[in-house]
Amino acid sequence: MKDLLKIQQKLIPQAIELMERRYSILRQISLSEPIGRRTLANVLDISERIARSETEFLKEQGLIDVAVSGMTIRQEGSELLEELKDVMNDIMGLSTLQDKLRDKLGIRKVILVPGSYDKNNSLLKDVAKSGSEYFLDILKDKDTVSMTGGSTMLAFAENIKTDKKFNNVTIVPARGSMGINVETQSNNIVSIASKKLNCDYRLLNVPDELGEKAMKTLTKEPEIKTTLDSIEKTDILVFGVGRADEMATRRNLPKEKVEEILSKGAVGEAFGYYFNQEGEIVYKLNTVGIDLETFKQVKDTIAVLAGTRKAEALIAISKINKNIVLISDEESAHRILELLS
Repeated sequence: MKDLLKIQQKLIPQAIELMERRYSILRQISLSEPIGRRTLANVLDISERIARSETEFLKEQGLIDVAVSGMTIRQEGSELLEELKDVMNDIMGLSTLQDKLRDKLGIRKVILVPGSYDKNNSLLKDVAKSGSEYFLDILKDKDTVSMTGGSTMLAFAENIKTDKKFNNVTIVPARGSMGINVETQSNNIVSIASKKLNCDYRLLNVPDELGEKAMKTLTKEPEIKTTLDSIEKTDILVFGVGRADEMATRRNLPKEKVEEILSKGAVGEAFGYYFNQEGEIVYKLNTVGIDLETFKQVKDTIAVLAGTRKAEALIAISKINKNIVLISDEESAHRILELLS
């Protein structure tokens, strides 16, 4: 099929352009359903006339449903999207971009979704879905999985879809609680993921940042110690990429502390460590959960990133650990390459 499409691309380029447009429209309906034609046109930057004619075609083909509440994708449409994904990635140049970014960063693998999260926030669902699919491909019986918190990781957990029961898998938070948003805490994300996987989980009911005395006391508690012991045995780590300034603010650090961290050139944060552009540690907090040495030794590490604003942070983290599979969007990949050039 790929060879046939390459021939078509040379002989009938307009057919490929039409295919790309219809694929993009069907994909956006899948990401944003239910969605109206006007919103669809605005998101994809096409005219309402084109949106109307193309969605009428997709409806006639039995790929979408159209209702007063908006357009939704049918099972046939979802199956077609899945069948076309690899082929369209080749046609749209995504496969080449993935290889280029992987080689430039020197990391294990890159998986990209087409488009720009900055311009279309609904793309987070596609990034999260791609990440969860890769995760399910590598997940094995008796694995211990650690997950961090954040909105990206919440989307990742919510997009795990499987009928298989992973009875002997254990999921644990990679760190303690941080900030005031309970929904995006790692404990909540672990709970959601465990229900999706039908597996065991443990919680870490302590603040992420603790004083030295409190740290020594709490880490001796049996329940907390059991979770921390599991974290040290992590087989798969899934984490969202954090900007230094955003993470320092989210941790409610004093303004002078934030200014100190940023004045040292910090661009990224992971597990309480703040890194500069060269991947050097410029500041460390006393945190509970996974540490840098465990991060470096984990067998499978998945970084999920949506948005160009996190590009510098990803570059810094990739210099610490090359054993990373990056899941991101197309524009973020271009931004990372731009910063590396």
